[in-house]
Amino acid sequence: MTKAPEITLVDYGMANMLNVARAFRHCGAEVRVVETAADAGSVDRLVVPGVGAFEKSIRAVREKGFDDLIRRHAETGRPFLGVCVGMQMLFEASEEFGEHRGLGLLPGRVVKVPAVDTAGAPQPVPHIGWSALVQPRTGRTWNDTLLSGQEPGAASVYFVHSFAARPSEESDMLADCLYGGHRICAAVQRGNICATQFHPERSGEIGLSVIRRFLSL
Repeated sequence: MTKAPEITLVDYGMANMLNVARAFRHCGAEVRVVETAADAGSVDRLVVPGVGAFEKSIRAVREKGFDDLIRRHAETGRPFLGVCVGMQMLFEASEEFGEHRGLGLLPGRVVKVPAVDTAGAPQPVPHIGWSALVQPRTGRTWNDTLLSGQEPGAASVYFVHSFAARPSEESDMLADCLYGGHRICAAVQRGNICATQFHPERSGEIGLSVIRRFLSL
């Protein structure tokens, strides 16, 4: 009998853990939820979700020792997934409500979603709703990545965010979405480090397929 893939889900008090855990269990994973780094023990796959403000999230992550856990896990080469603010915290800094230092695992900054479209008309912030995933300007394909099996321009996923990552290294960019004509970073991947600005657990069958792909890494 094949053993179910195991994920360790980081609970630092800033995410809807019930929905995230339910989605992973639906996809066949065995889910462990840990509230401090000391509880983590051995980790096969690490998942860091998040909602809300960057500064509060990164402070809670550091207070619970999850920053060191995330760095150590990334160095092992085992799969890692950050979601929404869990993606943003991987970068060097965020400008949300001031300047705040991130984990620095990926070079780049977190910046505000544009409040006007490319024609200069006002647009709502936060960006809430469904947007299609497209390849980044680099043309990076999705073969053998978190998004393997998805069709650019056809895979729509759910976003809720006012800020988004702006990676410094083009090679880290995996997918964008278009909001008011602006390209917004929707997903990144560097080796074993995967992250999405969108919420897979709220993105229907497309989101579940992304979760299944992560579990197969």
